[in-house]
Amino acid sequence: MAKNKGLIFYKRKKKINSAFIREIFTWIFGIFTAVFIAVVMNLFLGMSTRVVGTSMEPALYNGQAVFINRFLYLISTPKRGDVVVFLPNGNENAHYYVKRVVAVSGDNVEIKDGVLYVNDEESEWVKEKITDPGIAASRLILGKGEYFCIGDNPDNSEDSRSANIGPVSETDIIGKVWFRAPCAELGMGFVK
Repeated sequence: MAKNKGLIFYKRKKKINSAFIREIFTWIFGIFTAVFIAVVMNLFLGMSTRVVGTSMEPALYNGQAVFINRFLYLISTPKRGDVVVFLPNGNENAHYYVKRVVAVSGDNVEIKDGVLYVNDEESEWVKEKITDPGIAASRLILGKGEYFCIGDNPDNSEDSRSANIGPVSETDIIGKVWFRAPCAELGMGFVK
């Protein structure tokens, strides 16, 4: 009997590379861990809410979801330009207000001829002419732990100018808005 001298194809059994499998499981575990940590941090250190009204346009729009860093103000204080979320006068039954801090403790605030002045200088945060100065029609000096918060669209905003809200106490501030959800007008991104 003659042996077949043609080409012989061996069917090799494919071996599963254990290093490759370990690498896949490492990636899956890493992704799962990152998602888990993000969810836990958001539950305990952050929160989300929606903007109510047009008071923060053009930065934030009515109904837009924003994510709040509640931890930041445990280790620091709000600064001028921060967009914060607060409950007016600590009223747990009110909706969350989303406004910009324009003056901090020790600052003086006044609205003259439709212009917001902080420490006798024009505010860099509010450029629109303000038709209703409210309680800031005369010079207002902020006490310790008080902040003057106003909407970016001041003529459509109920804020620290209103007698029923006034300067916002540090204890009523929930946190700083650090991220906004996607919105057709804005795209997606961090809040300045």
